[in-house]
Amino acid sequence: MKSIAAFVLTAVVAGPALAGGPTVVTPEPVVAAPVEPVIVQSADWSGFYAGAQIGYGDVDSNGAGLDGNGFLGGIHGGYRWDLGSYVVGTEIDYDAADINLGGTTGSLDDVARLKLIGGAELGNSLLYATTGAAYADATVAGASLSDNGWFYGAGVNVAINDKWTVGGELLQHNFNNFDGSGVDIDALTATARVGFKF
Repeated sequence: MKSIAAFVLTAVVAGPALAGGPTVVTPEPVVAAPVEPVIVQSADWSGFYAGAQIGYGDVDSNGAGLDGNGFLGGIHGGYRWDLGSYVVGTEIDYDAADINLGGTTGSLDDVARLKLIGGAELGNSLLYATTGAAYADATVAGASLSDNGWFYGAGVNVAINDKWTVGGELLQHNFNNFDGSGVDIDALTATARVGFKF
């Protein structure tokens, strides 16, 4: 009788522990740390700036024989407003030129421009379009001529740091009836530019 009582007592005490077999422990889920978004810093284009440019020009007189190409270079300065994703501004630039027109009959001596600029920021780059008024001096058959015209074009500036930029610009110029000569003159210029923001 004692044996039966001991057996029953053991079964009552040990039964719950043996029921269902060994317990499987579920590991805690691993929570990954949130990934911080990568923010591309864009340049601040607002403010005054100045710089220099050097490049190449190709002049066409629409069949009048005053055609040529050569080097030019000069200085520029202006002010830009950074509106977030977009930038607008104004600029004045001047190029001295060494472009012979029609062999020895003439030369394009210089070009000055008053620009309106509008563009979009792409990271640390500014891609822009520009248009405005142009003024050119030329020497033809010993006579000094000058005239007003207009231009349009596009360019890109890349901010190296918060002060310095490098870039390039392509402009098409049109001068109708240059200084009353009856000759229309077009000029395409391509320049490399460096600038400093104040």
